[in-house]
Amino acid sequence: MRLLSFQADSAEQFGAIIDGRVVSLSERMPEYATLDHVLAAGALVRAQDIAASSSADYGLKDIGYRPPVTNPGKIICICDNFAPPNDADAGQPEDSGTDAHPRVHLRTRESLVGHLEPILKPPESDAFDYAGEIALIIGREGRRIPRADALAHVAGITLMNEGCAQDWMGPGRRHVAQGANFERSGSLGPWLVTADECSLDASLHLVTRVNGDVRQDDETSHLRFPFDYLVSYLSTFLRLQPGDVIATGTPAGTGAQLDPERFLTADDRVEVEVPEVGVLENRVQVENLEAD
Repeated sequence: MRLLSFQADSAEQFGAIIDGRVVSLSERMPEYATLDHVLAAGALVRAQDIAASSSADYGLKDIGYRPPVTNPGKIICICDNFAPPNDADAGQPEDSGTDAHPRVHLRTRESLVGHLEPILKPPESDAFDYAGEIALIIGREGRRIPRADALAHVAGITLMNEGCAQDWMGPGRRHVAQGANFERSGSLGPWLVTADECSLDASLHLVTRVNGDVRQDDETSHLRFPFDYLVSYLSTFLRLQPGDVIATGTPAGTGAQLDPERFLTADDRVEVEVPEVGVLENRVQVENLEAD
């Protein structure tokens, strides 16, 4: 099922998409303020059951999208996780030599907007970039989770454009956190697809387009650190909580990797697509300094 957070009738709500229309679960589950609270209470299955037996309240054009989880405790991002096709390291993190563990950084919730909201190019950057990713949403708390049990802790998946200021990351990308945390520079959505509707251990096809031009095109079978490994590894030093987000890495083809480099400018349209999820779309807007 597709679950989402949205605004309609001047109110922040959460709900589900049934037959291309939106069922408001806020009205039917008033004891929960947000989808985050549903996940924290372990009420995901109940929410699905209520949505499946309810009539729709809104059309998709009647709502404003928010990130599926609006107040995640942690947004954990994995760097350099896509190996080239046929690379022996793909899916085998324990055999990856000196890079046997993923590089990790954190994002703030203020750095992300929802589907169809503008992402903001900071005026301090001349190298504003895109990065399409699949993001896991944690559904069950866990610490030191065995790899064999890891996917049972995932509520589902969504998409992320980890927009970033490449020129703020420094030589060798030593300052990733600075470049990746400008306010409203990235996006998350459009919705959460529950794990029972997508096979998390199957290969998923990820494509990123800029103004219709395909820039990134790869499959999760090429991940050096697969989903189950990431959940297990991260839970060793972090207590994963419902609503936490794990962005699992971006393929080759970001603007900084092209020759010549091609960064985002005002009005560019960025689309991140996985068929099992849908399309996350945002246009670029230059941040207005006077708005602060």
